Amino acid sequence: MLPRAVLDVGAAVEVVRGVCDDIRERGDVAVREATARFDRVELTDLRVPDSALKEALDHLDPAVRDALEEATRRAKLVHDAQRPRDVTVEVAPGSRVTERWIAVGRVGLYVPGGRVAYPSSVVMNVVPALAAGVGSLAVASPPQADNGGLPHPVVLAACALLGVEEVYAVGGAQAIAMFAHGTETCPPVDIVTGPGNVYVAAAKRYLQGIIGVDAEAGATEVGILADDSADPVHVAADLVAQAEHDPLAACLLVSDSSALLDAVEVELQRQVPATRHREGVETALAGQSAGVLVDDIDQGLAVVDAWAAEHLEIQTRDAPSVASRVRNAGAIFVGSYAPVSLGDYLAGSNHVLPTGGTARHTSGLSVYSFLRQVHVVECTREALEAIAPRVAALGGAEDLLAHVDAVKVRVDRPNGQPAQTDPDREPDPT
Repeated sequence: MLPRAVLDVGAAVEVVRGVCDDIRERGDVAVREATARFDRVELTDLRVPDSALKEALDHLDPAVRDALEEATRRAKLVHDAQRPRDVTVEVAPGSRVTERWIAVGRVGLYVPGGRVAYPSSVVMNVVPALAAGVGSLAVASPPQADNGGLPHPVVLAACALLGVEEVYAVGGAQAIAMFAHGTETCPPVDIVTGPGNVYVAAAKRYLQGIIGVDAEAGATEVGILADDSADPVHVAADLVAQAEHDPLAACLLVSDSSALLDAVEVELQRQVPATRHREGVETALAGQSAGVLVDDIDQGLAVVDAWAAEHLEIQTRDAPSVASRVRNAGAIFVGSYAPVSLGDYLAGSNHVLPTGGTARHTSGLSVYSFLRQVHVVECTREALEAIAPRVAALGGAEDLLAHVDAVKVRVDRPNGQPAQTDPDREPDPT
């Protein structure tokens, strides 16, 4: 019964399938044709020239540059701390396993640019990739007809500020396919990350396996769990802020106080008419948003865990204690002075988060998104000999006798003599 935008990614896959397959076959030409069709921009070159990146940074508003630099500093602190260390465990004398974390070789980072520009998404994608140790990364963002066919200038400036030199004026499903298959201009990548519209999500679904992906990001959402101690002005402002993103944004207020729900409704009637993107906000609040009255905060926790919000605010008494009991959320914002807006830009946390209830099983973007865990196994002859009977027992139980032989041939060799075989044993048909 709880509201949430419905995105038919499966249907969108059928739309993008031909585009993705065409790019696999025809490369740059197919990317340019798709861009002309969907973005109404005729591209000569897919890659943004270095001079355009430099010019965008040179003309960046100093206040925006300062904010991006601080956002990068904070995000770097958080994401550098995530980098796991290799761990070696001795499972028995002479036998050990080392858990190594290895960064992927190359990543494609998608920065949306539909209704508005998202320089903050450059920070959120690039910083964890660099912290993970990725050696090669590229950014793709939709071209803007009113910017000479280049991505938004502030997105280009953010790329330049973070040292990203490989940027493509390509958006939508064609960008994901370009990254996955590679073209004459853009080498293929191992992983694609970053939010986008339903067609970006569909392309990720269709191409997953050829590439790794972070998630199928859907419409943005916020859940707020609040009691009668919450300030209705703050709560209403946070609902409006989330609804501003997208007419499909979902906003859920859960409270055990009917008085708070009523007060927030009054505040919304005051704040919504004054907001810049009023029409979209009204659509989101009317379409897939609601107030939920619960008996108590325990029941409220059950509701927000079931909904599994991308962003979850806790505005209650003893908010840290309540927040510690939450199980399902992309990110949790604790107390009256930690709004989602802080997380979108400058908290240091990542704002690329699971949507559509997938926070039940999926994490947000992090250093781990760009790492692979590899086990390195070492064993001496003596250690293998000691465990050989157990290998034989399990191999025999599974009727995989060649597995057993692969151990026996190593340990049944006194003084370097060849291992003895049983001439009466039937060969393994596999």
